[in-house]
Amino acid sequence: MKRQLDWLLRSSGCKVLLEDEHLLVLAKPANLLVLPDRFNKALANLYSILIEELGKIYIVHRIDKETSGVIIFAKTAEAHAELNRQFENREVEKIYHAIVEGTPSADKGAIELYLSENAQGTMRVDRKGKEAVTQYSVRERFQGYALVEAKPKTGRLHQIRVHLKAIGMPLLCDKLYGNGIGFFLSQIKPGYKSAGEEKPLLQRTALHASSLTFKHPIDGKEVTLIAELPKDMNSVLKYLRKFRA
Repeated sequence: MKRQLDWLLRSSGCKVLLEDEHLLVLAKPANLLVLPDRFNKALANLYSILIEELGKIYIVHRIDKETSGVIIFAKTAEAHAELNRQFENREVEKIYHAIVEGTPSADKGAIELYLSENAQGTMRVDRKGKEAVTQYSVRERFQGYALVEAKPKTGRLHQIRVHLKAIGMPLLCDKLYGNGIGFFLSQIKPGYKSAGEEKPLLQRTALHASSLTFKHPIDGKEVTLIAELPKDMNSVLKYLRKFRA
């Protein structure tokens, strides 16, 4: 990797998980766009950083701006075509972790609710929409909250967020499908006293793309890449374990 690109990625909070002549796989931080914003082209985004330094890069899939975690780019048309085929044929295993509000009624299950897009660019459950399937399991339970693992089998926009909300588990701090309010320690700590203005432990959608498993587009070997849970979500879990276990 070019020294300048390495510096730019590190400065933006990205970590390189895998790089070879065909692929570049990154752990993306929250609040960094994958593609340029439609209305403000000046906003930092991964595609512009990569295209500026590499000259050519191919988008394989996307994750939302506020979502942290694993994302793949292809360096060649051949790799791009094969990875697209794997995603379209549902051969890629995607694992996400989410902190949700509510009390899950089951420890695991499959959500099969068709989705369609609203005029505003958000999604809704719609029996006339497109097929969407999400498998989930509850990793930890707390009083009023839970840590959930989600495996989307389809790739609809905002799928995990809409599906979990539909079964009574909106994602923490989700501005589109939840209450959109930052998560503060004072919400869960008994007798909390602040020495000044309290800062939220989390103020973005609590969703993290934890891992991707796919076959390397050239040699066919299975690859699993993992991005560690970020600091803000770990901080929330730390205090939930302490005060809401």
